[in-house]
Amino acid sequence: MAIVHYPAIIERADTGFGVFFPDLPGCTSAGVTMQEAALGAEEALSGHLAIMAQYGDPIPEPSAIDTIALDPDVDEAARVLVRGDRPGRAVRVQVSIDEGLLARIDRVASNRSGFLADAARAKLAAMG
Repeated sequence: MAIVHYPAIIERADTGFGVFFPDLPGCTSAGVTMQEAALGAEEALSGHLAIMAQYGDPIPEPSAIDTIALDPDVDEAARVLVRGDRPGRAVRVQVSIDEGLLARIDRVASNRSGFLADAARAKLAAMG
């Protein structure tokens, strides 16, 4: 995975703040506070990029934050860069794993590789 930073616009809303990504229509976040909305934007971005990759949709390059035109219909509170992981191509690797653990994985997962990749992502996210 490659780390990318997409520009996001935080806008004022009746119930707090919303976040949208000009490069990724449909990718949004919201929160009661600006901080809550901005923190949710990273999760929204990562999920959006993962789904695009899963369906084979082309993932656009991030725009430069300074080149995004002002929209008079948007009550902008801030512009931020949001970190995301752009999924890369799958690479075949060989690993060794205890046969009992592998059997347990096979009982609960229909896709070993996906299960192990999700477990690795969760562990890495927990590590910060």
